[in-house]
Amino acid sequence: MRVVVGLVGAVLIVLMLAEFFVAFLLPRRVKRDPRIARGIYQAVWKPWRAVAHRLRPIAADALLGYFGPLALILELAVWVFGLIVGFACLQWAGGGGFSLEVSAGTFLSASFEHVGAWHRGVGLLEAATAVGLLFTVIGYLPSVYSAYSLREIAISRLSTRAGAPASAAGLLVNGWDELEDTLREAERWATEMMETHLAYPLLAYYRSQHLGQSWLSALTAIVDTSAVVLAAAEDGAAGTRSAELTYKVGRHALADLAHQLADGAAGPDRKLDAQDTAELRGLLESSGLPLVPVGECRERLDRLRSEYEPNAVKLASQLALRLPPWRPDEQALERRKLAPAYRR
Repeated sequence: MRVVVGLVGAVLIVLMLAEFFVAFLLPRRVKRDPRIARGIYQAVWKPWRAVAHRLRPIAADALLGYFGPLALILELAVWVFGLIVGFACLQWAGGGGFSLEVSAGTFLSASFEHVGAWHRGVGLLEAATAVGLLFTVIGYLPSVYSAYSLREIAISRLSTRAGAPASAAGLLVNGWDELEDTLREAERWATEMMETHLAYPLLAYYRSQHLGQSWLSALTAIVDTSAVVLAAAEDGAAGTRSAELTYKVGRHALADLAHQLADGAAGPDRKLDAQDTAELRGLLESSGLPLVPVGECRERLDRLRSEYEPNAVKLASQLALRLPPWRPDEQALERRKLAPAYRR
């Protein structure tokens, strides 16, 4: 019986350390989240989100903003508890008593008074494991919050050019020269954000500091803008290379992040009628680009949207985030909707 319990403890320790290694040290591929960490997100996030939806906008956003940091703490607590139980099983397998208190004391204080070679060896291994986890977490947290800070700086810079939340029309009205510069910067930002959010999936749950803004809204607005330029301009038009590259990177980021995070969640499609398309195309008439007719622009834009918008909708539904509006009038409407929440 003690041998079986010892084997169970050893398997539990290996499982916890493997989860910890994948989550904190391994640069992951898409869909390589640890099973336990993923189970924690799914088990806690759904009821958390359901409660937030019953609150007023500011209170809901604040509650949702707590989830990312608290989920990280919960994740660590689960792994530490699993290791403590595993080492307690090993101690019992060696002929000692099964004591979570002694195992926790060894793990948390790295000090122990075990008798016998087996118990002292297990205690030393447990203390060394605890020290290794501590230093790994100390190195991990600055990386996460550095990535978060850089993300928020980029979102704030975008909001000064396109409003808050950013929109395709808000970017297009700035003029072609400035738009080209913005799209070049956005290509780099989208690439960096994709890599950091795939490496640290919990970052996706960290909310922006300003109500109505989010990384998803900013990324989608950038891809929207690129799609409008590609749909409205003739094929091979000089100057559209930045829009093409930004569109490809943004589409790739939305696809990978939806695959990693969305779990098949769905939501309502965004509406864009013929008049909206004509007005967006009209904002490019002073750019000097050769433009296609409105009807062709609409067909091309619908095709481009079908390649990225379903993934954006899935992410918005899963993460309880707003997708950006298309036009300034919708953007102003969004601000008017949020204004009563700020007054409360």
